[in-house]
Amino acid sequence: MGSPVHRVSLRDTWSRQVHPDIDSERRSPSFSVERLTNILDGGIANTVLRRKVESIIQSDPVFNLKKLHFMTRDELYEDAVQKRFHLEMLSQSLGWSEDSPERIYAIRVLAGYLNLSLHGVAMNAIRSLGSDEQVAKWGQLCKNFQIITTYAQTELGHGTYVQGLETEATYDAATQEFVIHSPTMTSIKWWPGDLGRSVTHAVVLAQLICLGARHGMHAFIVPIRSLEDHTPLPGITVGDIGPKMGLNHIDNGFLRLNHVRVPRENMLSRFAEVLPDGTYQRLGTQQINYLGMLVTRVQLLCSGILPSLQKACIIAVRYSVIRHQSRLRPSDPEAKILEFQTQQQKLLPQLAVSYAFHFTATGLLEFFHSSYSAILKKDFSLLPELHALSTGMKAMFADFCAQGAEICRRACGGHGYSKLSGLPTLVTQAAASCTYEGENTVLYLQLARFLMKNYLQTQVSPGSIPRKPLPQSVMYLVTPKPARCPAQTAADFLRPDVYTTAWAYVSARLIRDAAHHTQTLMRSGLDQHDAWNQTAVRHLQAAKAHCYFITVKNFKEAVEKLDNEPEIQRVLQRLCHLYALHGILTDTGDFLHDGFLSGAQVDMARTAFLELLPLIRKDAILLTDAFDCTDHCLNSALGCYDGHAYERLFEWAQNSPANTQENPAYKKYIRPLMQSWRPKL
Repeated sequence: MGSPVHRVSLRDTWSRQVHPDIDSERRSPSFSVERLTNILDGGIANTVLRRKVESIIQSDPVFNLKKLHFMTRDELYEDAVQKRFHLEMLSQSLGWSEDSPERIYAIRVLAGYLNLSLHGVAMNAIRSLGSDEQVAKWGQLCKNFQIITTYAQTELGHGTYVQGLETEATYDAATQEFVIHSPTMTSIKWWPGDLGRSVTHAVVLAQLICLGARHGMHAFIVPIRSLEDHTPLPGITVGDIGPKMGLNHIDNGFLRLNHVRVPRENMLSRFAEVLPDGTYQRLGTQQINYLGMLVTRVQLLCSGILPSLQKACIIAVRYSVIRHQSRLRPSDPEAKILEFQTQQQKLLPQLAVSYAFHFTATGLLEFFHSSYSAILKKDFSLLPELHALSTGMKAMFADFCAQGAEICRRACGGHGYSKLSGLPTLVTQAAASCTYEGENTVLYLQLARFLMKNYLQTQVSPGSIPRKPLPQSVMYLVTPKPARCPAQTAADFLRPDVYTTAWAYVSARLIRDAAHHTQTLMRSGLDQHDAWNQTAVRHLQAAKAHCYFITVKNFKEAVEKLDNEPEIQRVLQRLCHLYALHGILTDTGDFLHDGFLSGAQVDMARTAFLELLPLIRKDAILLTDAFDCTDHCLNSALGCYDGHAYERLFEWAQNSPANTQENPAYKKYIRPLMQSWRPKL
């Protein structure tokens, strides 16, 4: 019969030492890894606090992540709820408040393996869209977990296009209630996290109808399950949508509402309200209803999207100095695969993206904090730019992190396909971010409308209504730029002013060309909407170029501020060069299109790019170490700090239940199949 495999442990022979191949990478560092970690953390005090929190989390057996690789879907769900419950109890005992750094660090080290994350998204919506009284009431109930909430926006037939949502909220003046209803199959809420099994309430986005008039999408707090026994309330059909490509510890759900009544006070009313007689009053712009989602998108950049790429880089770079494959010369031993230029060309740009995005997200977070309080006070002057930046950056981060995580996975060969490497999980996490909280193409096009509007404002003729000042992020549209790139040697492409100007030039040209094509079609008789649709691909291209320019500019400016850290400044400057040049070489046609770059200059840029690879390769392990992700957080057999990838992969594989249980197929199928060919006696 199929007998279980006996578990063998070699851990004692390798667990006390660092693998020499990775140890050699850390000798004689060209910069202080600890200091760079402090910079990424925003200061020494933050690093100290983060490590203290990580130590607490990692020493608690409830927060162990190793068993996750072998769990069923139900087990993953229960484990994720247990971890969240345990974190809440721990936070209460240690005095970690909901938005405290300690909580943020704890969630970071748990690598997203928690449930009830949409509870926080719903709280963002309540705080952003609710009146002071509603925030006091519902915010406190959420904070204490007296209710558990989700954010129910997406429907079977509608997602990112919020205006098209079909769920209706019709006001009944006689009872002063809203009647929340799913009028069609496609109006069933679909995808909200934690809805399938966990939540008691939902912030439901629905089309408001008052006195027969439609007023667009608004947010309503709707009870879903009984607070006594967790059963669905009358009129509620709710459940789990089934297994997904990844994130199977989260119970994404469906919700069908059959004329469910909620009090008038359950409509979030900071910026709009319905009076008892049904009169509708708007207190802000129509777009303000997206504020809750905007807050979530900004938070996602650092905590929800970028870590997938950072961790993938750590795993792939560490494995690439452990893995020996092929020879550089016939007489040489097999080389570390990171010595090969092709491996460097795969991985090092992803490392550069990780750093570029970190500094971009930090800058956007600062802008968000400076403008959010003004928005809550009904000063909406910065809202369009904040919305444009957050949508564009969410789309770019998600696109690049999903692509980059997959590049890192492939760069690890066959072992990268093993779930034990940690890479497939990171790939599916990053892939999910391309559609949740806004489908990327739609988000880019929202940014594109902002870009075209501001470009057209720069074209107002003299003597007409004076122009408003341009938002800071698009000021480059009116900045003088050379018609040709001045670079004459490969070294010139290592000058930040050269490649930053190149990106500004190309982005401005693409915005201008897209706007002109749209206007030309409109002048030929097409209406505005058809003209936009027929030029949408051009606008998409322009929005992507704008995002790349913004990230290059932010990275460049962040590096310039490190004058008092010359060693770190030097290594980050190389990453900035690599990031900017990799984008130019990826989209070469945009730079050659009107002769801004010549073919010879593209060759110079490629030479500069390739010459950067071996310089950055020397610091690659140190640059990934600076992210300071613990082995617990990575949960990867290939990416551990000590470099013992093969030993750990072998040890972890033995923990598979398949190796300790009787083979269920042996008696039923394998043995009968083998015996069927024996001679009949």
